[in-house]
Amino acid sequence: MRQPMPPPLPDFHRRQPVLDHVRDILAFYHPRAIDPRGGCFQFFKDDGTVYDATTRHLVSSTRYVFLWAMAARHFDEPAFGDNLRHALRFLRDVHRDPHTGGYAWQLRWHDGRAEVTDTTHHCYGLAFVLLAYAHALRGGVSEAREWLDETYQLMEQRFWEPAHGLYADEAGADWQLRPYRGQNANMHATEALLAAFEATGERRYLDRAALVAESIVQRQTALTGGMVWEHYREDWTPDWDYNRHDRSNIFRPWGFQPGHLTEWAKLLLILERHRPLPWLLPRAEALFEAAFRHAWDEQHGGLYYGFAPDFSVCDDDKYHWVQCESLAAAAVLGHRTGRAEYWRWYDRLWAYCWQHWVDHEHGAWFRILTRDNRKLTDEKSPAGKVDYHTTGACYEILGTLPG
Repeated sequence: MRQPMPPPLPDFHRRQPVLDHVRDILAFYHPRAIDPRGGCFQFFKDDGTVYDATTRHLVSSTRYVFLWAMAARHFDEPAFGDNLRHALRFLRDVHRDPHTGGYAWQLRWHDGRAEVTDTTHHCYGLAFVLLAYAHALRGGVSEAREWLDETYQLMEQRFWEPAHGLYADEAGADWQLRPYRGQNANMHATEALLAAFEATGERRYLDRAALVAESIVQRQTALTGGMVWEHYREDWTPDWDYNRHDRSNIFRPWGFQPGHLTEWAKLLLILERHRPLPWLLPRAEALFEAAFRHAWDEQHGGLYYGFAPDFSVCDDDKYHWVQCESLAAAAVLGHRTGRAEYWRWYDRLWAYCWQHWVDHEHGAWFRILTRDNRKLTDEKSPAGKVDYHTTGACYEILGTLPG
């Protein structure tokens, strides 16, 4: 289904249009996302209809904390602060197991009661718990400082592998580690650690972020042609076949991920603001360049989802988060270097996204499109989305704009 013609493209080199766009996205979720019985609804059709009122995923629950905390900081609307505390209560009181300190990956929430449906412990999930508490602290919730430390210590105890300078990925309900290792959990751990440092000023978070970033973007990429591979064995050697024939796992896709290349570029420059290591900018530029060289669709616009080790496109669908992270990376690189080529990509991406991704009728962004930009589903926001990437990219862009 083709989308109708959009309204004129705003000038996204000015702060107010970016803020207005964030406010429009938030209007899709507020107040319809708030479940008065606890937490937030996580599954929405394009028109805002809730199509699953009971399933709660840890990634969405934590990302809602980010969504409301950032909204509370940027907009003078008390309801966003109320939403933040509402989402935090659900994370602390329902997802968290007070006996083990772990967080339920997925549960069913019905009539004020929780039934845990997936007891797997994921470092990826704890990274987002850490991120949530960092933003809650900056959003005015003072207790979140203690919760930050608690979560960091849990990651340290259960997932940190000092011999590799990286976090393991997954454990069973008994906390026994499983052999899979992945870069994605470490990338989001880096993001969360940077947020924790910015919220607290505690150097341990920055030190750990720098070590994880160097381990992935310097050491591990030396094994995989200079680009970030997703999947590894227990000894951190690349696993080139993991999920090769499974496109259903949204957290562990096969192939090089252009969105992760540009997301790392963004994170490296955030790290550089606090610790100006000489390798950060060159690696950020190289990863950004590789993403656009191998994954930009010259015919239909936008970045493909994935490309194979031989550089052929292995998944030609388009995902919203890939475009968002690339927008943010283009802005921070343009701001950092002053090079016009990054701002040209920024303008090109905004024009493409404004036409194809923004739902100008109901609000927020669509989640997934075909190569030629047709909708694949009417499910705008299933588990994990909640427009964390779209609003997050806009907030990062705001930091690059004057005024």
